[in-house]
Amino acid sequence: MKFKVYRGCDRGLSHRGCGRQDKQLNTYDWLADIPGNIDTTDLVEVQFKNTRKGYYHNVNNLDLKKGDIVAVEANPGHDIGVVTLTGRLVELQLKKANIKSPDDIRRIYRLAKPVDMEKYYEAKAREHATMIESRQIAKGLGLDMKIGDVEYQGDGNKAIFYYIADERVDFRQLIKDLAAAFHVRIEMKQIGARQEAGRIGGTGPCGRELCCATWMKNFVSVGTNAARFQDLSLNPQKLAGMCAKLKCCLNYEVDDYVEASRRLPNREIVLQTADADYYYFKADILAGLVTYSTDKRQAVNLETISAQRALDIIEMNKHGEKPVSLQGDGQQRQDNRPVDLLADADVTRFDSARRKKKKNRSRDNRSEQQGKKEHAEGKQNDSRQHDQRRPSRQGRQNPSADSQTKGEKAENHHEEGKQ
Repeated sequence: MKFKVYRGCDRGLSHRGCGRQDKQLNTYDWLADIPGNIDTTDLVEVQFKNTRKGYYHNVNNLDLKKGDIVAVEANPGHDIGVVTLTGRLVELQLKKANIKSPDDIRRIYRLAKPVDMEKYYEAKAREHATMIESRQIAKGLGLDMKIGDVEYQGDGNKAIFYYIADERVDFRQLIKDLAAAFHVRIEMKQIGARQEAGRIGGTGPCGRELCCATWMKNFVSVGTNAARFQDLSLNPQKLAGMCAKLKCCLNYEVDDYVEASRRLPNREIVLQTADADYYYFKADILAGLVTYSTDKRQAVNLETISAQRALDIIEMNKHGEKPVSLQGDGQQRQDNRPVDLLADADVTRFDSARRKKKKNRSRDNRSEQQGKKEHAEGKQNDSRQHDQRRPSRQGRQNPSADSQTKGEKAENHHEEGKQ
């Protein structure tokens, strides 16, 4: 099956979808099909390696579309980038990037030529080896920093070193050593753990590609209050992302939880009924359900009611009234516990049959052993009786031995009488 690949697509099959391939943090151009959108402004958004973006003027009125490779103005020389956005949305992106000075907006020279691309690929081929060697230089100087990535400019005259450091680092000597080792202009840029995760990429616990590596452009601080509002366990291992910081997705639904929690009763208020007092235990914020317990510290006699019913009981308690139960008038407490099908069954109902089988087996074994024993004793008695009936084998073999002994006894007796 053949697919038609459109020009300027991001994933290979969609026309102007937002996603990640080699051009990260792309913006969905929802004004692309409007006639005259490109003619509204000459501003163009150009993206370089990973997350670095820039905004340029199309002074030569080039027919640029999403995905075109262009040569842009740089200091010094020129750089090679990819067009990621054109038209009216670029002005909105300038506001997000907080670019107010017109000096920050440079020019687009031309579409990239084959000579420009050759220099570009030669410069990109040196990035990994430069990063490894720069790490060794920084380690030799004893600097507490980590060089995470190196980006060469398109013409190879400049290199940007992205590093991570917890504290302030004096890298003046490092810049001198790097310039002497690589013979290019050096620029140092410090990034945080979130930016590093966005540059490296990866898969999150949700099974999707990291948000910071696909569509997020601005990193908003995430606090533990976002987890508290959503009743999440404050477990650092579950709340931390690939960057070892709190997950950015904790901020996605926190506004809905804050709005829904306003419709819930206060946790400190005790509900008084005719039979007992009920204390707040837990709540399902989005569903609007609250669970109460008769014990302040343990889960005892739990009852789940709606938030509106809890507010009605609180209003009744203010007027000195106590309902019969937490449930509505005339309603019984719903037991949502799982039903045990063997609750009324006798667990030992199979034991009697087993005992009978065991007894029958033991009786059979005993009788069998007794029969074997009696059979063995009968054989022994038969052999004894048979031995008593027949003469000895020695007497049958030597009959003259007895007569000889009798003659010797008589001669001895005769000699004793003569004496």
